[in-house]
Amino acid sequence: MAGLSSFFRTILVRGPWLALLLCCTLLLAVPALAQDDDPTPKQQLAQIDSTLKDVERKRVDAEATETLGTLSENASQAKRDAEALEKTLQPQLDQLNEQLTQLGDAPKDTTEPPELAAQRRTLTRQRDALVASIAQAKSSAVRAQQLSEDIDKQRNAQRTEELGQKVASPLSPALWTKVAERLPIDIARVAPLAQLGRDALVAGIRTHGWGTLLLGVVAALVMMFPLRLWLRALGRRFAASERAPDGRLRRSGLAMWLLLVGTLLPGYAVVVLMAALGAIDAIAPRLQVVAEGLETATFRAAFIAALSACMLVPQRPSWRLLNLDDTAALKLRKYAWGAAALAWLSTVLLAVDQATRTSDVTTVALDGLIALTYLGLIMAMLVTLARLHRRQTAEAEAKLEAQADGQGAAVPVRRSSWLVLARVAGNIAVVAAIIATLMGYVNFAKFVNQQLIGGSIVVLAATLLFKFVDDFSTWLLNADSKVGQTILLSTGLSVSRLEQAGVLLSAVLRTFVVVIALLALAAPFGNIGSVVERVASLANGISIGDITLKPARIAIALLVMVVGLGLTQLLQRWLTDTYLPKTELDLGARNSISTITRYVGIILVGLWALTAMGLNLKNLALLVSALSVGIGFGLQAIIQNFVSGLILLTERPVKIGDWVKLGDQEGDIKRINVRSTEIQVSDKSTLIVPNSELITKTIRNMTMGNNQGRIQIQFAVPASTDVAGLRQALLDAYGAHNAVLQQPAPSVYIDSIAGGQITINSFAYVASPRQVYGTRSDLYFSLLQILAERNIPLSTPTDIHITRDS
Repeated sequence: MAGLSSFFRTILVRGPWLALLLCCTLLLAVPALAQDDDPTPKQQLAQIDSTLKDVERKRVDAEATETLGTLSENASQAKRDAEALEKTLQPQLDQLNEQLTQLGDAPKDTTEPPELAAQRRTLTRQRDALVASIAQAKSSAVRAQQLSEDIDKQRNAQRTEELGQKVASPLSPALWTKVAERLPIDIARVAPLAQLGRDALVAGIRTHGWGTLLLGVVAALVMMFPLRLWLRALGRRFAASERAPDGRLRRSGLAMWLLLVGTLLPGYAVVVLMAALGAIDAIAPRLQVVAEGLETATFRAAFIAALSACMLVPQRPSWRLLNLDDTAALKLRKYAWGAAALAWLSTVLLAVDQATRTSDVTTVALDGLIALTYLGLIMAMLVTLARLHRRQTAEAEAKLEAQADGQGAAVPVRRSSWLVLARVAGNIAVVAAIIATLMGYVNFAKFVNQQLIGGSIVVLAATLLFKFVDDFSTWLLNADSKVGQTILLSTGLSVSRLEQAGVLLSAVLRTFVVVIALLALAAPFGNIGSVVERVASLANGISIGDITLKPARIAIALLVMVVGLGLTQLLQRWLTDTYLPKTELDLGARNSISTITRYVGIILVGLWALTAMGLNLKNLALLVSALSVGIGFGLQAIIQNFVSGLILLTERPVKIGDWVKLGDQEGDIKRINVRSTEIQVSDKSTLIVPNSELITKTIRNMTMGNNQGRIQIQFAVPASTDVAGLRQALLDAYGAHNAVLQQPAPSVYIDSIAGGQITINSFAYVASPRQVYGTRSDLYFSLLQILAERNIPLSTPTDIHITRDS
């Protein structure tokens, strides 16, 4: 029972790593673990000092670059802890200084109450302690920074020395002669290690029994085979079902699922097995490095195998994410299995080498064999890629010839540019590694091979994540998805705005993937912690004068903008659709109220966002003062139109629906914005007029005081005409037209009698100025018909031209 409980405790200790990875991947929340009471500043400073002393002590004996990298990370973490402690203590110091300022200095001539004196002494002691702690924290941060930089320099120098170290060439007989001499001794070192493992296993079983070990073995086998295969099949069935999301997310989502299942289950199966062995004390202390190496090797190999499986998919071309044919996918899949096996074997052999402490000659030979094996694997992959490129080139040329002969449809020829880049980079690396290996620079060749394989893995993983986050973002914020429909119904956003949000989310996530991939590629060349620390230092903010812009505050300001603009839009929609239609206001007044509400809301949201960003009113006034010069010159016209728009919306000399005449243009006002007004003219085109034109110039509002339109018809007839009968005929014609109003009644007048002509002037009214043109045309037709029926000619003025004979 003791072994079983220890087994479960070990699982719980190692389990949070897997749980955290799964929950981050599946976007689930992990409950926070309870923590102990926070240590005091003195304890934190003591811990930081202890960490730095430990780093300085271990740095002297550190030989491996990996050890130096760990020490540099520890120093950087100590620096971050010291800076965090300083930031925590500074507000407390400010508060104590403020309290002491309020108390003031001790009076010299009079005796103050004992309580005040005691309070001043207490506050002074606390302040002095905080000042000392802050000073020590600053000193520790500087010390940690210098230590981290020195370790990085030492690490780079040591790595350069290792890469430039020359040993005997693998083709040298002397090397293999030394290996033959030392190999029996090194094998003899391995035998006691194996015996030590057997003894620990037998002792553990004798003490704790078989139960815990069998439980671990069964759990590992179940996770490795039935559970892993069942989860893979479950993912494929779901991706092929109707419940899966439409579009590209089916394919990239299935690939991500297969990658997670294929990586975590085999790796965690070994973790469970090692936990079972550790629970019964079956792992000797000397073999602990080998056990950890087995776990690391399994995770690496499983990741490589799972990544190649989900990207290549030899048996299902329709699910393949790379532009490869079946032949290339099948061969590259075999090479990927070889790379996974080689990664597993090299990691385990390195762990065994560390545990047995074999000779340098055997280690060099082993590194040389690993480097040559990597070279052979890379060369085989390059040959496959070269053949694939030739096949794609031949297919492209055949398609182009068919298109030129008119035998095939004009389709774009798809070529893989990444194949060319992969071949060029691989050939250069292979040539460099071969030359380095033959010359004896085995470490350099091994480093180049590992970086080429590792870089390819990072690029493939980043490509998969790139596709997945893009597909997930566009699917999540799409009008056809449930989430997108919920957002559309709850916020009233348009479909285009929702799709734009999906594209922006995809861009942000892909940028994050690119940054992670670049950090992973740069990790072997330096202390990645220092790079992350420099990026994280941006969280402290960027100072612009007296203003400090922090990413967190900027994010809060953007959130405030989004929420505030959404609330403003909801308020405007409520006014427009619900409240204002219930009032007695006309359309123009309702538009003015809703428009002013919108822009007032935008201004308030802008001020709110600036305040959330950390700008107080004083800084905001300084900002406005700085912008006033630009407003006075470059933005003068915009500000003028903006103020004119507010005047139009407030005083309403013109409103929506008015028929106005501006210069030689006239039409209906369709919209009044803050900067300009839209007028629809008779040909249905839109005239955009700056608001300052409507304020500073004279315009004619045809419908402001009276919505009626007036028709005037004026003509001349001979003096012999029966004007009484003509008058009645005109009034009858006006009254017969259905557009002519009865009130005011039509009227016919004699305007003048001169030159043997009688000038008739008549008026009629219609309901709107927009009806004047068409109604007047109809009345002209009626007038001509009346004149024709009565044989009344239209008179024209007589032009008299006086000429003088020469």
